[in-house]
Amino acid sequence: MRTAIVFNHPYEGSYCNAILTAVTNGLRKAKQDVDLMHLDNDSFNPAMSQADLKAFVAHQPLDPQVIDYTERLKKADHLIFIFPIWWDIMPASTKGFIDRVLYPGIVYDHHPRGFGLVPLLTNLKSVTIITTMNKPGIMYSMLIGNLIRKVMLKSVFKTMGYKNLKWISFTSVKSRTQEKRVKWLDDLESRFSKNPIT
Repeated sequence: MRTAIVFNHPYEGSYCNAILTAVTNGLRKAKQDVDLMHLDNDSFNPAMSQADLKAFVAHQPLDPQVIDYTERLKKADHLIFIFPIWWDIMPASTKGFIDRVLYPGIVYDHHPRGFGLVPLLTNLKSVTIITTMNKPGIMYSMLIGNLIRKVMLKSVFKTMGYKNLKWISFTSVKSRTQEKRVKWLDDLESRFSKNPIT
């Protein structure tokens, strides 16, 4: 079984990096092959160019990095995104991954009846989003409206027809005690060592 991780945080000392380590350790204990797509270390360009858009419409990616990412997605049984929430949404590289890598004809297609989308990644059994933010969870929910859930889970993957969609949200990270942050990491490692779908 293979789990692809799409990671986006430019600072190696970030809590997101600690999350990446915990999740990876857990997955390896579960005998998962881990395929890391580190958008920052890979210097992924999130901007959609004119050539990209033409290729997107033609369902034929041209950028070698995008082609590489799509080929790796085809082999994934599980997909995990890890990123911080900045200004209430995902960073630019994560948004660019959605725009430039989740290709029609590869990740999804239009329903033959002309309405809705159908998933094409036949191996993919689950999608999990793991995020950090310094805003309290109740504030993000009540005032902002849980944009990550709306955008990534509902508008993107649910619309494409994928199942087993989950969002793990760590809130008020900076104000938490070190003991609490360590416990979160221990819990994550334990969780993914048992079942990547949970």
